[in-house]
Amino acid sequence: QVQLVESGGGLVQAGGSLRLSCAASIFRINAMGWYRQAPGKQREFVSRITSSGSTDYVDSVKGRFTISRDNAKNTMYLQMNGLKPEDTAIYYCYVAATSGNNYWGQGTQVTVSS
Repeated sequence: QVQLVESGGGLVQAGGSLRLSCAASIFRINAMGWYRQAPGKQREFVSRITSSGSTDYVDSVKGRFTISRDNAKNTMYLQMNGLKPEDTAIYYCYVAATSGNNYWGQGTQVTVSS
């Protein structure tokens, strides 16, 4: 059974930083990434990193968030700097496996106070 274990969420003031982590129990991965869902809104793409190291970001986080991956630990990170109240959401880690299946973490809450 594939497991994605997320950590690093919390409460921070605007302008602050948090680092999210996602440890995966699966190794045959095409890409890993993050989505987020704010109250009353649809889940939206935030960032992803491919097996080759290519990265993508939603425009609203470019220049503030950095995604990275430790292949040896099979863990992905999302460094979030300059946090804004509009970044408040539940952040979900996902894995796109080489099998074609996608897997999701349980979500971690990020709350940014103004």
